[in-house]
Amino acid sequence: MAVQVLIPTPLQKFTNDEASVALTAASVDGLLDALEERYPGIKGRLCDEGGKLRRFLNVYVNSEDIRFLQNQETALQDGDEVSIVPAVAGG
Repeated sequence: MAVQVLIPTPLQKFTNDEASVALTAASVDGLLDALEERYPGIKGRLCDEGGKLRRFLNVYVNSEDIRFLQNQETALQDGDEVSIVPAVAGG
């Protein structure tokens, strides 16, 4: 199933400057693996050593925060849009 992934500007250097990529995956976890397969090294920027998404990243599936769904086990369907959004701090 094809899923559209929106890549934030700071990570586009890992995706050959592509802002959006289409990948096939059944879950967010599978999507992370598919990203790594196509763009070696990107998963290390997204996940810690245990394979969990880093705290400073927010991931949305069709504008829904995966933390309120099934986290990395959130199922994906054909046509879904996944946004990777780095957290911004400041005051």
